[in-house]
Amino acid sequence: MITIDLITGFLGSGKTTFIRKYVSYLISRGENVCLLENDYGAVNVDMMLLSDLVGEKLDMEMVAGGCDWDCHLRRFKSKLISMGMLGYTRVIVEPSGIYDPDEFFDALREEPLDRWYQIGSVLCIADAGLSADLSEEDRYVLATEAACAGQVIVSKSQLYDVETVDNLLALLNNSLTGVHCSRRFTKEMLFTKNWEELTEEDFATFMAAGHQNYSYEKRQIMEENEYRSLYFMEKGFDRKEIEEKARAVLLDPECGEVIRIKGFFEEKDGWKQLNVTRKEFTIAPLPKGQDIVIVIGRRLSKERIASYFGTPADIHVD
Repeated sequence: MITIDLITGFLGSGKTTFIRKYVSYLISRGENVCLLENDYGAVNVDMMLLSDLVGEKLDMEMVAGGCDWDCHLRRFKSKLISMGMLGYTRVIVEPSGIYDPDEFFDALREEPLDRWYQIGSVLCIADAGLSADLSEEDRYVLATEAACAGQVIVSKSQLYDVETVDNLLALLNNSLTGVHCSRRFTKEMLFTKNWEELTEEDFATFMAAGHQNYSYEKRQIMEENEYRSLYFMEKGFDRKEIEEKARAVLLDPECGEVIRIKGFFEEKDGWKQLNVTRKEFTIAPLPKGQDIVIVIGRRLSKERIASYFGTPADIHVD
């Protein structure tokens, strides 16, 4: 059987950075890996960021779009069926930052997937500095990801003091309480090591972390709260323009509840990656990219955001 891992994490938590390290470790062990990007969006920036890893021991696939949850689930199952006979020993599923893990478990309980795949590790990446003033909807997303995780792995812990990690622990447990889940974490249950110091033993622990089966109150979070992404393509913004526009959109309440802005733009010395949240603004070099800015959030005003970035792309995925 093929072992399949799920790696979750709220928007901007560091999933892609962790996956790069984890996949590199799996390849070094001789695993034949496929990274499956399972995203409601039609353009997957994370897939571009990891494309340089593709080689003899790593393939990448994508499940994109879908008019609703049921449609997306069907596409996810169809993709896993098509991958089942390709000789992979490990499949890594990276979903959108707004994701209900039940989709993962529901798919793998059905034939023929229950005969082809065995669930390996469910890993939840949590930003040490995650704000305690998350909305009720965002707390729901965090709780569902933590409830089923075999291991919660804290990112950016080296940037914060001990009190901040304690605050994350309280946020996790309060979020679980909010969805009537009985699971509770202690500080010892969180993996807080600096990611620059990860060892082979650490990755072996992640591989064997397994998953949990705690129940919680179910909500249709995607449909009820209008999570969406707006895509702005081929706008040709330079660094100054994109910094000014991203900061303005993030701070403008008329744009809606903007959670994250990400994308790529090109300068004379090459492509740059943009990643913006309310607590973080980073621009970093990367080998290749695509001229695109993606605004992710809840109850977004397409018209207001377009006043900053121009007309968004109308992307349809059948």
